[in-house]
Amino acid sequence: MRWDGQKIAAEAAQALPGLALAGHQRSVRTPEFAGVTFHEVHARSALNKVPEASAMPFRWTVNPMRGCLHACTYCFARPTHEYLGLGPDEDFQTQIVVKTNVVEVLAAELRRASWRHEHVALGTNTDPYQRAEGRYALMPGIIGALAHSGTPMSLLTKGTLLRRDIPLLADAAQEVGVSVAVSLAIGDEALQQAMEPGTPTPRARLGLIRAVREAGLECGVLVAPVMPWLTDSTAHLDGLFRELAEAGASWVTTIPLHLRGPVRPLMLSWLAEHRPELVPNYRRLYAKGAYVPEEYRRWLSERVRPLRRRHGLHGPSAAPLEGAGSPAGAGAAGAAGGAGAAASAGPGAAQPSPWRVRAAGDRSALATPEGALAGALAGAVQPALF
Repeated sequence: MRWDGQKIAAEAAQALPGLALAGHQRSVRTPEFAGVTFHEVHARSALNKVPEASAMPFRWTVNPMRGCLHACTYCFARPTHEYLGLGPDEDFQTQIVVKTNVVEVLAAELRRASWRHEHVALGTNTDPYQRAEGRYALMPGIIGALAHSGTPMSLLTKGTLLRRDIPLLADAAQEVGVSVAVSLAIGDEALQQAMEPGTPTPRARLGLIRAVREAGLECGVLVAPVMPWLTDSTAHLDGLFRELAEAGASWVTTIPLHLRGPVRPLMLSWLAEHRPELVPNYRRLYAKGAYVPEEYRRWLSERVRPLRRRHGLHGPSAAPLEGAGSPAGAGAAGAAGGAGAAASAGPGAAQPSPWRVRAAGDRSALATPEGALAGALAGAVQPALF
């Protein structure tokens, strides 16, 4: 891609004096992305190793960008921008770091004799199919490199740009394990536009689910985060589950909102502007920390269970227990594995995945790619994921 005419030189450094970007090549702006600066970097590595202590059911991730144009108020990845000397609020959605050499670096890492072809998760930090991917086109090369090396992968996105790569994913699935999931938590378009202003509409994402399924691929859905008093009503969940079932979703899991670090004041600020009557409720519910209380998780699980049955939806075969969203919940899911999740899913439980990934270290539990996707939102965020 050629944006030389839009290049920013010394003025970018002056505008962002705290910016800590190793391998920085240039910063660019373009009229197509008003108010956004793309910081192009040459990454030293593409594969990120997840810490052994993490409850995540995968050990490797790839993230071609940092920061996200989707601008979701609740995004759990916002604090990771602070590692760059940037803010978690406006900077997160206007200062986007792009690893322009990620495909070449990844291919080289996958050729190493030491590479064990372990499962790689995509979309664990910021969305790989945010709108900028249309310009940089990094994902086709990433998918190709993983498939060519015999490395199984899972992918989570809100971005309908995934449609472009469905043929690549279908071809890759002939060689390696491929799991695709779409994140869709808000069925009401007005609320979605207010809370997730940079994302495709719910209708567009339902169309994406249909397209993935029509290509012969499984497509799970993360109804995450479920936001108390905003999207946890029976009417909202029932309507959303109905539409997901009609679109052909392969599995569905729900995860309640968690508010870590700077995300908490951002969410409270959004509520003060849009739903001020809910601010006291949120302060009480999250009074003891970033996660909802156990009582709420159980309540959400009980609310979701009959809706699953009504619409013939089941959970991923190794997802966190329904309503998970705390370190305890994620750990329980990791220990229980596929059997525990199948038991919680009730009638129509998922069939075992045709391929499985053994967790690294001394943990003996097996994790399916579907569980890896669900775990990406249920577990604690670790810097190594980015």
